[in-house]
Parts: sequence; structure tokens; C-alpha cells
Amino acid sequence: MRTSMLRSIKSLTTSPSSHVLRRGYASEAVPDRKVAVLGAAGGIGQPLSLLMKLNPLVSNLALYDIANTPGVAADVSHINTRSEVVGYASDAELGKALEGADVVIIPAGVPRKPGMTRDDLFNINAGIVKGLCEAIAKYCPKALVNMISNPVNSTVPIASEVFKKAGTYDPKRLFGVTTLDVVRAKTFYAGKAKVPVAEVNVPVVGGHAGITILPLFSQATPKANLSNEEITALTKRTQDGGTEVVEAKAGKGSATLSMAYAGAIFADACLKGLNGVPDVVECSFVESTVTELPFFASKVRIGKNGVEEVLGLGALSDYEREGLEKLKPELKSSIEKGIKFASQ
Repeated sequence: MRTSMLRSIKSLTTSPSSHVLRRGYASEAVPDRKVAVLGAAGGIGQPLSLLMKLNPLVSNLALYDIANTPGVAADVSHINTRSEVVGYASDAELGKALEGADVVIIPAGVPRKPGMTRDDLFNINAGIVKGLCEAIAKYCPKALVNMISNPVNSTVPIASEVFKKAGTYDPKRLFGVTTLDVVRAKTFYAGKAKVPVAEVNVPVVGGHAGITILPLFSQATPKANLSNEEITALTKRTQDGGTEVVEAKAGKGSATLSMAYAGAIFADACLKGLNGVPDVVECSFVESTVTELPFFASKVRIGKNGVEEVLGLGALSDYEREGLEKLKPELKSSIEKGIKFASQ
């Protein structure tokens, strides 16, 4: 999927008049699609806006933030790709940014700093997400919502409660973006297994913080004969990937570039699903009956109405079954925290 996205981008930038994808379409023109990025001037928002400008499936790119968006929009708009770019700043322009959006990506909020947990971010980001989701319910209730703002384990339940209150909730249209966990798991696995990373697939289930992140390395392909110790180390590194970047940046930021990449990959999957490309499957944190928890990340088939099918976990190793039971209480608590916040 990543390769096809990049190939499509390359084909479009070298042939600006052609809006026809090589994969998923024969000679049929790509439909018009509006994507709104909320928090577009931030550390994740800027590179994410750049990557969405490069996506040939996007015809209209709306960039929103509370400040500095006109500059980001002007900069990105000079790139010779299909989409028209408009920047919106301040609460007064949020409605215009959202009207007619097919996909809304939310990286808004404050980033993690050294020593901060995702829960430390909660009070600030929860309020931001609540306000943005109230506007989505009003201006584009049918959009596919891609939640990046942390803590995702709580912000997705907040969004669901806001949409329920507004009478617009459709569980098929709300996604917690956990793609960065998958991206990391693939990268780390490929390095350890000494296989080409482009061929690697690793499902990651559970949630999007610490031990709630459960990579299923027993299901990874291509298969590699890794020891239990290596699997444990890979699991821990995937779970602590965000902290690794925060510490490496020494107080000057968090995982913004890799998160933007992961967000762009997931948004691309949503656009492909909307456009009727078959068999689009990504891991995402969604309303789920896979476990007893109301929300859970697992493989999801994405189609014209959002979630077409939430796929099961498949066969787990003993280590993964143990990890699954360990993560449930923490994930349950984070979900309940979000629901409680939204109801206040």
C-alpha cells in the first residue's frame, strides 16, 4: 500500500494533468475528496499537511489551526500536485474548514515532553478534542474521523460521546490512528529478522499507549525464527517507541515526523476505502466486540462507509495472550476516563 501511494504521487507529480491512479482504477477519474487537517500548524500537522498535499486522491485540502495556518497553507499550496489548499485560522473559521470534508484528521493538541505520560496530556488535549468534535458533528457529520490526538485510548471515546450527544454518532466513521505502532513494529522486526522492511507485515492490537500496545509478532510475515527474548525486546521497544523519540529529542519535541507519515498512510487507506478500492485493511482503534472492551485496536477492513468489518485477533502465542490480559485493565480505565470527561 505504501509503495502504491508513493508510486501514485510520483506519477501525478511528473504528469500533473493526469489524475488517474495506476492501482484501483483503470481509466476512471479519481473522485473529488476533501480532507481537513485540524492542528495543521503543529509539529505533526505541518509534515502531515505536506504528505496529504502529495496524495493524488485529495482534491481539496483544508488546513485549520488556531494560529499560523495561513503561512503553512501558502507554503504547501505552491506544490504542483492536484489538491487546492486553503488555510483557516481561529474558531470562527473552523466551520468553513470542515464543510464538505470526506476525511477529517485530528493531530491537534500539545505534544509529549520528557517525563510526561500520555495521561499527563489528558486534561489539555481532551478539551481540545471535545470542541473540535462538536464542530465536526455540526459541519461534516458523515466524515471519516482520524483521531491522532493523544491519549487516543481516551480521545476516541470522548469523540464517540460527543457525537452521540449530537445525534450523529456512526461507529463506522470513527478511527483511532494506531498506525505508528504498526510502522514501528514493522521497522524493528525487519531489522531483527534481517528481511526487507517493504515485505513485512505485523498486526498491532489493543490500544495506543505503553503496555496497551500489543504487536502480534507470532503473525508477522515473512516468518523469522526469533527467540522469546528477542520477541520480548521487540515488543517492549514497540511499546516504548514514543518515549525513545522524546528522549532522543532531549525536550525539544516528540514523534512528529514518523507520526505524520503514519497518519498519512492511514488517511490514504480511508480515501481508498471511500473510493471503492477492495480489500483495504489497516489496524485501528475502533468500537469493537473483539474483546469485552467497548473500543479495541485490531485489523479493520475499510470501505465506502468507513469500517466494513472489524477482524478478529487470530491465533495468539502464549506471550501475546498474557499481554492481552495484562493490557485490558489499563485500556478499560483509559476508555472510561474519556467517557467520563465527555459526560461532564
